[in-house]
Amino acid sequence: MLSELILALHLMISQPLGLAAPGAVLAEHSFSLENRYDNEFVSGVFKDNILLTLHYLEDPELTKNKISWETVAKPFHTDFSLKPGEGFAFHENTLADYSKDVVKTTNAHFIGQEGFKSDGYLIGDGVCHLASLMYWVAKDAGLTAYSPSNHNFAEINGVPKEYGVSILSPNPLGNLYIVNSLEKPVVFSFDFDGENLTVTAIRVQ
Repeated sequence: MLSELILALHLMISQPLGLAAPGAVLAEHSFSLENRYDNEFVSGVFKDNILLTLHYLEDPELTKNKISWETVAKPFHTDFSLKPGEGFAFHENTLADYSKDVVKTTNAHFIGQEGFKSDGYLIGDGVCHLASLMYWVAKDAGLTAYSPSNHNFAEINGVPKEYGVSILSPNPLGNLYIVNSLEKPVVFSFDFDGENLTVTAIRVQ
């Protein structure tokens, strides 16, 4: 009896927040945010920009003066769902072929006015890593996913080269598009445990 209770509690804890019904995991991938780049300072900027993007995804009302970097660095969960035929774009400037489907973006433009950091090369550098992880998960989940611009110019640690995505706002060609081409809703779940970021695609039953 006790073992059954422990199992039930484990299932409740592992169930991503925001799901209204049990689901089947279609794909899941993760990487460490501690080794985004071989330079410690640059890697830290990448980490902060990735996590800040997730907080903008969670809260469309977030602004620079509301950002607490102490909060951003804490373990964190967010998710969003796509009904059949609905689409996600990494930023709001989209290609015409996808505009009608997009119902969700990160709500961010990856600029200094939104609190994004610079590594001395680009403000917002590192968000391509998040987009690439999402692209990898979407492809493995059997969803329609399109990245007009690849990331062949630089390795993304922990992501196979063929899933590298180059994000450049406001260019619609520097975007990531994901459309739920399945017959059931799909939830994208993001879990940061303080070191590793895990992205999971879950089909809602």
